[in-house]
Amino acid sequence: MISCREMQGLIQRFPSFENSFIGLEYAPRLPGAMVRETRELVAYARKFNEKVVRPNSLALDRLTHENPGYLPHDLMKTIADWGLYTMWVPKIFGGKGKNLPSAAAFMEELSSACVGIANVMGVTYLGLTSLLTSFNMRLTSRVLRDVIEGERSGRPRLIDFAITEPIAGTDAEDMDLVDRGRVITRAEKVNGGYLVNGRKVFISMGHVSEWTVFYAYTDLKKPSQTMIGLVVKNSARGFSVGRHEDKMGQRVCPASEIIFEDCFIPDDQVLIDGERIRKFTRKTPAEVMMRHIDLLASSSKAGVCAIGTGVARGALEDALKFASTTEVRGRLLINHQWAQGMLAEMYKNVVLGRLAYQEANYANCSRGVYDMLQMKPVFYYLKLMPPSYFRMLEPMLNGDLATWAMSKMYLDLKKQENIDCCAGMSALAKVAGTDIGMKNCQLAMDLMGEAGLRQANGMEKRLRDAKLLQIYEGSNQMNRLITFKGLIAPSVPQARVFEQ
Repeated sequence: MISCREMQGLIQRFPSFENSFIGLEYAPRLPGAMVRETRELVAYARKFNEKVVRPNSLALDRLTHENPGYLPHDLMKTIADWGLYTMWVPKIFGGKGKNLPSAAAFMEELSSACVGIANVMGVTYLGLTSLLTSFNMRLTSRVLRDVIEGERSGRPRLIDFAITEPIAGTDAEDMDLVDRGRVITRAEKVNGGYLVNGRKVFISMGHVSEWTVFYAYTDLKKPSQTMIGLVVKNSARGFSVGRHEDKMGQRVCPASEIIFEDCFIPDDQVLIDGERIRKFTRKTPAEVMMRHIDLLASSSKAGVCAIGTGVARGALEDALKFASTTEVRGRLLINHQWAQGMLAEMYKNVVLGRLAYQEANYANCSRGVYDMLQMKPVFYYLKLMPPSYFRMLEPMLNGDLATWAMSKMYLDLKKQENIDCCAGMSALAKVAGTDIGMKNCQLAMDLMGEAGLRQANGMEKRLRDAKLLQIYEGSNQMNRLITFKGLIAPSVPQARVFEQ
């Protein structure tokens, strides 16, 4: 067993190993009300599962096989009735303002019943996070207030997020790799805005969202230097949705092709570009875009780990129920030692997956995009002030001062080592959570035998759902390299990443 002195020596040699103690570092600063709020939200998720998800998940999966073009409008309306599309919208923008890390615990709970339904709710928060991490307060306020009005009126107005391109794949999702990908979505600067041509693919909820946050390039030969963020409404001229992917899993959450044909994006819908960056920060556009994408991914990948953990837990629960009610050789399966070993392995995976996304969120809370919101004075201030107070602050969000202050704090002044730590921890969590989700489904199928293949038992659906998790939000192969880049390479000066 390693001694304390040996551990100190190891940390001195490899400073990035300090990142193994993020939870210990952050715990004293954790607001107590944040813990209570998260428990209440998990209880609400369980109620939603019992009332909505479990009674409908298998029927909806069958329906999508019978009708591959099915779109979940009724399900979206139900989710809006439960208030879930505005649950994590910050109060300053008119939402309910629940603590953002709690969304991961909520997604774990929903995903233990059905990943597809969980993502019909959760994908809009990926769009929300891309807005928040741009720190364009005027445009963020405009879009989020429309989302809130949609939920209030019973006609959900969602936000999707579009970065993946037809022949660029994972390369389009990382600023270190995008120059090697063949991106095709070009934004040409014209009088009053940008004219966009190109396509995005595998865009979750693209067929049914009101708003799309997407990324384009002013020079396709230099995408890392010319990447910009834009926002478009689905009613805009030149914007359309194309193919609806016939996916293996998570079928109730549509994956869409989005097409831009001379689509004009006015200046007031430019989320982040070189002109805005030069106005509000000292860094180059390429540096700022890399920080923006890293902050966005650090939040979203922790959430994908939570989804994978939920799948792993659901597989364990199904396997445990099966083992408790099925006899093999005259005794219950759960009383065979080999089955107990498999169930213990599955339980271990669930615990480790949960620890992984919690640790990634601790990093986001102490060093990343959540750090200011989770400071105790700010957290209680936002929690205790009435909605009427935040409505009075709306004019402030429409000025440049709020955007300048937030851009300065996160895109200009935040230490690069903190951004690297959050990116590395979230990539690690994404790999860990999604791999254990797949592993537990495979173990459950082995334990259940031919019963696991029956659609009515739900296990084969879990397996189909789980596989997709290893691919989106960057493939797990790429996320292993991001883990190396953020957590290991800083301690090894001779290390180079993404050079081959």
